[in-house]
Amino acid sequence: MIRNLRMEDAPAMFEWMHDENVVRNLQADFMSFGMDKVNAFIQANFEPDMDGDNVNYAICNEEDNYVGTISLKNIDRKNKNAEYAIVTGSKAHGKGYAKLATMDILKVAFEELKLERVYLYVSVNNIPANKFYQKMHFVEEGVFRKHLMIDGELRDIRWYSILHEDYLRMKEENER
Repeated sequence: MIRNLRMEDAPAMFEWMHDENVVRNLQADFMSFGMDKVNAFIQANFEPDMDGDNVNYAICNEEDNYVGTISLKNIDRKNKNAEYAIVTGSKAHGKGYAKLATMDILKVAFEELKLERVYLYVSVNNIPANKFYQKMHFVEEGVFRKHLMIDGELRDIRWYSILHEDYLRMKEENER
């Protein structure tokens, strides 16, 4: 479900970046991104740099069409952790792509990069995302109150993590 980014992914990436339903709970101001920024991001990520600080992949449907982006950011090899990030276009919501892509990126994190912990934060207002992370065995670590400015409002964020041993249990459950 994940592959390297390609230039032909740019129009679909630009589309979700300008979809209010997708970006309303995200910190970055994707609405201000033009096609030049989208193209530059994709060009910089044709081949994920497994020794770099970030790896970014395309999430694809069965026809290999781009439906979103999934990433490991701020990779810290000394402390064996990285930040998880995912975004999919509205057309991909509820179709299971995020689950499969998450399994793929966790495999990269724990089996290829040999990390011990993957973490994320999400607005407490983003109910579907919070439910998804819990379903994927991410464990809530706490809430930072009024921590991020999103759309002109300071919002609470919820922190989650998944450890290597949690991933192994989840992988075993999925193989049954």
